[in-house]
Amino acid sequence: MHFQWYPGHMTKAKRQMQEDIKLIDVVIELVDARIPLASKNPDIDDLAKNKSRVILLNKYDLADPEWSRKWKAWYEAKGWYVVGLNSKKGTGVKDVQNIILEACKEKIERDRKRGIINRPVRAMIVGIPNVGKSTFINTFAGKACAKTGNKPGVTKGKQWIRLNKNVELLDTPGILWPKFEDQTVGLKLAFIGSIKEELLNTTELAMELLDFMNTHYKGVLEERYEMEAYEDSVKTLYHIAELRSCKLRGNELDLNKAAGIIIDDFRNAKLGRVTLEFPEDGNSEE
Repeated sequence: MHFQWYPGHMTKAKRQMQEDIKLIDVVIELVDARIPLASKNPDIDDLAKNKSRVILLNKYDLADPEWSRKWKAWYEAKGWYVVGLNSKKGTGVKDVQNIILEACKEKIERDRKRGIINRPVRAMIVGIPNVGKSTFINTFAGKACAKTGNKPGVTKGKQWIRLNKNVELLDTPGILWPKFEDQTVGLKLAFIGSIKEELLNTTELAMELLDFMNTHYKGVLEERYEMEAYEDSVKTLYHIAELRSCKLRGNELDLNKAAGIIIDDFRNAKLGRVTLEFPEDGNSEE
């Protein structure tokens, strides 16, 4: 499969973010804990230079905990602050405010020395589609948050959420989408559902996933589908179609339906907690 998806309006969003970033103390980036690198937009690193950085490993409960610990250490080694969370359930969200203040402690101390006390930290939250950014903002801000309105020097109409006396949140910058040169990035984004379904070949996607599971999570498919092991993803897909009675008219196997079952099982963690990429994948890009 060939992936390429970079809508033209993202150029405008990027330009807007370049303006917004001047007002910001800390950039908070949500990534999917199952693909902590592929779900991270490389454009953000250029835009957020010289800013404090926080990475939120969202959907932490769906990812392999051992690899999540390693990813946390990998990002922390870059000098970034990291929190694992589930924004839908609210798990880990309470830790984010303390991390924001920790990430900005030097800025807060500089302000204090200049006699500026209790100026709230300004945060921008970014993230590609389907990483849970809107859900996180709603959970993090809560019902009690108040929009503080336009600030001097801020483009008309831009809204800030005053979370409390310590933190203000820009609501909401234009979402940036990755322009991926490496097709494996597109593949990983397709696995988690960040690429529109109509752009995908579901059967091919499922076979790629079966290959990955057979390589990195041996025994999981056999346990989930109560089947014997096959090295070949085509045979595995046919067998799962038979086991799940995925049939077309004339009793022909419906491979597309079986592929959909496999992908849904992965996305709903019915194949267990799975991580699709590893820190060494990131090291190779540096």
